[in-house]
Amino acid sequence: MILARISLWLMNFGDFLSAGVDTLAGFDRDAALAVCIAPSRVREWQAVHGVYYGPTRFTRRQAQAREMAGGASLDKLVLIERKLRRVTDDGERWRLREELLRFTGRYDALSRHADTLIDTPKPPPQKQLRFSRSKSGMRTMTLTYAERDIADVEHALRQVIDHERPAAAQLADAFVGLLRNDAYDNPPSAPTRIPHAAPRPMILIPLPQWIRLGAAATTGADAPATGATGTDAAAAAEVTLHLTDGTSMTGAEFLAKHYGAELEVALFHPREGAVNLYRTQRFANAKQRDLAGLLMPVCPAPDCRHGSDACEMHHVQSWARGGMTNMNNLSPLCRYHNGVNDDDPAHHYRGRIELRGGTPMWVSPSGRAVPARTPGAMRLLFGDATSP
Repeated sequence: MILARISLWLMNFGDFLSAGVDTLAGFDRDAALAVCIAPSRVREWQAVHGVYYGPTRFTRRQAQAREMAGGASLDKLVLIERKLRRVTDDGERWRLREELLRFTGRYDALSRHADTLIDTPKPPPQKQLRFSRSKSGMRTMTLTYAERDIADVEHALRQVIDHERPAAAQLADAFVGLLRNDAYDNPPSAPTRIPHAAPRPMILIPLPQWIRLGAAATTGADAPATGATGTDAAAAAEVTLHLTDGTSMTGAEFLAKHYGAELEVALFHPREGAVNLYRTQRFANAKQRDLAGLLMPVCPAPDCRHGSDACEMHHVQSWARGGMTNMNNLSPLCRYHNGVNDDDPAHHYRGRIELRGGTPMWVSPSGRAVPARTPGAMRLLFGDATSP
């Protein structure tokens, strides 16, 4: 019995090793994602499938390459396509693809061989500044800039750190201090370069939680004798407030900094969502942007890091197709996802935004609605009843 199981395992693993491009003949992107295959791997397989089974004017060479790829591992095929991205001529790309398919050897050897065949200079780095999504209260900022300027920044920062301690965290603190004008040699009267954000207290929380916050704020030295108990402060700390810049804070943090500020009030219908406005102009006004940010404080596309403050206002039914600039037709959407959205409901390529229960949701090309991880006003006020 044990020998039989080992033999079966070896046979299955052998099949896996010899499974070539034929495995991708019926490739289905949504089916692959549904069984928890990594999205990056799915994109790689999709690219390989497009080469060997997609439309092309090189049909004879495609058929020949498909036959050659029959015994190649999927990782080999993925590596070949990754290397061929640098080749712009279609005919040359097919010639190199066939030559790389003939190669036998280990993965790293194939990578080096491809680099010797594809002699195209790598483009020089371009000036850019990138920001990551939040993770455990932290974000990553990556800057590519002129070497002399970056060298000057590093030199200046290293002058103010303690070289007896690890440098990385100290350099980070010194850099942010430089941006904030909190540097060691700046007088208190120096103007602030980048001010600290002051959240507007138009917070996405249901009324019972605001009552808990208000009660917690009355506990303290000037609280009335009949006021809230000490447990209210603990209750406030349990409330998480989601801001439209993509960050969050606890109720206790909000109370410590902003309690007593004037509140703005937005009305939400349990089925229709935020109330009002008109088709008088294509671009959303400030009030509409505020309400749309309350409905969805982040870009609703899956895993997008952008808060609604950095988003464009997207017409769910496009303006070109008669869509109104009304609250029941608006959603925050970052510039990239707004550009690739399937505005035509008849087309199912990249997914589209729809309103489900008054809440913007991304709907996959197969029709599956994916709620955003960050809750909007409808979910906070009315719970999961607004979910698809």
